[in-house]
This record gives sequence, structure tokens and C-alpha cells, in this order.
Amino acid sequence: MIELVNLTKTFKTSDGTVDALSNINISIEDGDIYGIIGMSGAGKSTLVRCINMLERPTDGSVVIDGVDIGALSEKQLRKKRQEISMIFQGFNLLMQRTCLKNICFPLELMGMKKADAEKKAYELLEIVGLPDKANAYPAQLSGGQQQRIAIARAIATNPKILLCDEATSALDPKTTHSILELIRDINKKFGITVVIITHQMSVVEEVCHNVAILDGGFVVEKGAVGEIFSSPKSDAAKRLIFPDGNSNLISLSEDERRIRVVFGGVRTTGTPIITTMAIEEGIAANILSASTRTISDKVYGNMLLSIQGGDGVLSRALNYLHQFPDIIAEEVSENAE
Repeated sequence: MIELVNLTKTFKTSDGTVDALSNINISIEDGDIYGIIGMSGAGKSTLVRCINMLERPTDGSVVIDGVDIGALSEKQLRKKRQEISMIFQGFNLLMQRTCLKNICFPLELMGMKKADAEKKAYELLEIVGLPDKANAYPAQLSGGQQQRIAIARAIATNPKILLCDEATSALDPKTTHSILELIRDINKKFGITVVIITHQMSVVEEVCHNVAILDGGFVVEKGAVGEIFSSPKSDAAKRLIFPDGNSNLISLSEDERRIRVVFGGVRTTGTPIITTMAIEEGIAANILSASTRTISDKVYGNMLLSIQGGDGVLSRALNYLHQFPDIIAEEVSENAE
């Protein structure tokens, strides 16, 4: 288990001190895929660097499997870091080395024999789906392929924890999906605890089990992804989940009402729920905006609906939508926040 206890990080600048992290308390269970999300400047990268002590916290502690790693000697910390690997947005591969040699590099540092290191590297190339790229150089690969090699290198030392710092931010959506699938497969196959740092809600939705939302160096919300996504409480979570805000909430006609519908893992059916509502209840809803996605057989996302007919039709629509356990539906007015 990873436990961040009252973690605080302050930087001194020419203009004074900056509180990058303030009193962070997060627990990450073994084998979890845990997302840490926030906008630029929220403190995400500082937090992940504190987990492996690349940044020393100003106050508080990082406890891994019951050990306060901030209290370790440099020698003990170096040994502990062998259990913690990291991948980055920029891949950080050694360009003068082949893919095979990149994967062998951390094994060489551990003192593994060359033949054994190469054998393991070939096995890892199979796992990440690039068995034919052993003798290729990073410059000959696509961004997604480079990240696969970086992942193979990261898990070469059999770590217990994999830290992913904006690891998919430089990739297109299709490649991002394939990398996240690979991370999920590695998590299941090896039981590695994965911590994903990102500013993309879609990444959290797709692969994470739990999430903490950072804003201004504070954890403003945390919990299961489905719960946070279905019913965000903090302003920061709402901004991430509803990035368009209330841009569509202008010029309501006299009998028009608007409903925000949040899908928190609704099982897909042959007929969409909004269409079924129109058929069964005679309520025609105009979809003003929508951002939904299907993961496995469940729908996540949100819609903004416009319906005509005043409060009576609004009440019928809300009653219909409230019968589904994984849907949150609420009226949204021009003045809603």
C-alpha cells in the first residue's frame, strides 16, 4: 500500500514561497490503478515525484508497505526505488541504444549477466507487442511504440509500483487507448500498483479504479471513479467532467426546461435511453451537447437535454431518468453553476 500522510511541498522562489502541495492524504491499495488528475499547475507532477523521493516533501510522509521512505538512508532509498518504476510523456529512451539495449539498461545496472538480461528483454518485447523491434532504434519508432519500449524497460526490474507521469499526453486518442490497454494488462498480469498522473479525464475514465482530484495543491475530491464521475462535488471536478460548463445555458424559452444527465456506468441496451423516453413517455428531448463513451458494455459521460412543456414535462422526464441506478439527472437553469 502507498500512503501519503499530510504531505506538503513548499518551494522557495524570488517572490517568496509557493505551496505546491498542501496536506495531501491519499491511500492507494496494492494492485490498484489510481488516477491523480488536475489542471496545469495543480501539483500533480510534484506529487508523483514525492512518491519516489525525487522531490523531498517539506512536511508529511510517504509510506510504502509500512515503511516511511523519507526516513531511509540514501543506500536504503536506492534499494527501495528498485521497486518503483516510472514512465514519462517524453519516453526518455536512450537514443543511441537499440530497443533491446534500452530494456537491458536497468538490468545491467542491477548487475544481471548480459545473456540473462537479453533473455528477459526479449520476453518483455513480446509482452508489449514489439518482438520485431529488438534491433531498431527509438528514432525509427512511432510515439506509441517508443512508449511501449519505455514500459518494457520500466517493468524489467519487477517493480511493485509503476508511476505514469502524463504518459499518454503526447499520443493521439487511438494510440492512447492501446497504451492504456497495455497498462491494464500489465496491472492484471503482474499485480503492479499503477499511479497515473494526467490532466485528461478520458484517461481516468478508461483505466483507473480510483481517483484523486488536485486543485491548487489540495486534494479536493477522491474516491471511486464511477462515483466521482457520476456525482462530482467540487468545482474542480465539475470543470474536468463538464469542460463546456454552462455555455449552452442561454436564452431559455418560457416553457423550455434543461436537464443534465450523467451516465455513471449504465449498461448499454439496443435502444438508447433518451430515445426510449421519447417512445414510452412521449417526451421529445433535444440534445444540446453530449460527451459519452462506451467502456466494455457500459456508458459513461454526460448530456445536456432541452425539453418543451414546462414543469409538468420536466417532472415526468426526471422521474423516468431517476429509475436507472447509474444515472444522475438534474435540472440546469441559466443561473446554475
